[in-house]
Amino acid sequence: MPKAAIFDLDGTLLDSVDLHALVWQEALLKFGPDVSFEQVRGQIGKGGDKLIPVFLSADDQRDHGEKLEEWRGNRFKTEYLPLVRPFSAVPNLLRRVREAGLQIAIASSAKKDEVDKYLDIARIVDLVDLATSSDDVDESKPAPDIFKIVLKKLKIDGADAVAIGDTPYDAEAAAKVEVRTVGVLCGGFTENELRKAGCAEVYPGPAALLACFEHSLLRK
Repeated sequence: MPKAAIFDLDGTLLDSVDLHALVWQEALLKFGPDVSFEQVRGQIGKGGDKLIPVFLSADDQRDHGEKLEEWRGNRFKTEYLPLVRPFSAVPNLLRRVREAGLQIAIASSAKKDEVDKYLDIARIVDLVDLATSSDDVDESKPAPDIFKIVLKKLKIDGADAVAIGDTPYDAEAAAKVEVRTVGVLCGGFTENELRKAGCAEVYPGPAALLACFEHSLLRK
């Protein structure tokens, strides 16, 4: 039996991936290259430290990478954050996880202030034992830093935890510290992409994981 469930937020518990892709596309167009929505969307799940180098040269990053991310963050909070909604059954899923005796942690590539707001939007503030963000680590997913922090703070080994995420980057990061991953399709990646990245199980979304809870990795 696992001792903890480590949840991603964007695309896993919250329907926010398209909104993040839109604001990143706007920011990149404002400060640099002409990139498509599809190009940007495939990178959502990474933090800015990993996403920006995909589209900006080293010189461009030095010149305006910091300004780009600051502009993106401010625009997301004012224009897009109010549009974020949780997927169905999110509080019920987390309650079921707690009833099964697991600790609940959040491991997100979002900034801390965004994570705090997300927990409120999803109505899970009182269900989470530990919330971590990109502010807590040097490198975001697919680097394993955020999972290392969670395991250290929960005082457990990787084999005692299960990660739940919607991107290959979640699975890749978790695997580096021996955490098994349950994938969800609601973030937009395909089942094949998630399984290739290392997801042991894949469900359509939180409601489906709740419905199949007794047979999932969270109970094995």
